[in-house]
Amino acid sequence: MDAGEIKYFIEAALLAAGRPLSVDQLQKLFDGRMAPEKQEIRQAIAALVEEYEPRGVTISEVASGFRVQVKAAMADQLQKLWEERPPRYSRALFETLALIAYRQPITRGEIEEVRGVSVSSNIVRTLVERDW
Repeated sequence: MDAGEIKYFIEAALLAAGRPLSVDQLQKLFDGRMAPEKQEIRQAIAALVEEYEPRGVTISEVASGFRVQVKAAMADQLQKLWEERPPRYSRALFETLALIAYRQPITRGEIEEVRGVSVSSNIVRTLVERDW
């Protein structure tokens, strides 16, 4: 395999993986082919970093290997892609939260007694996850 093929294979692997890949993991991907040496893999990554310089992405080394990521200059603008909508809460959750607010400390049994229905474990889990 020539240097160009190694470089494009590594690029495809980093994009497809969706997680960091170490040099060892990249080397193992070459499987039945003539696996390149670790130094060749590092050279291919360095060549990709140079190619990515004028682009909006880069290859960065993290503790667990290498990954393709958006450059910091672009991150703020791209954050709009993952805007969090405010969570929607059920009426039962609000009732439970209101009881906790007005009668704290209160047990689950006391909440069930006042509401007249059992308190779903999902409601309790949601309240705990939201630090309420």
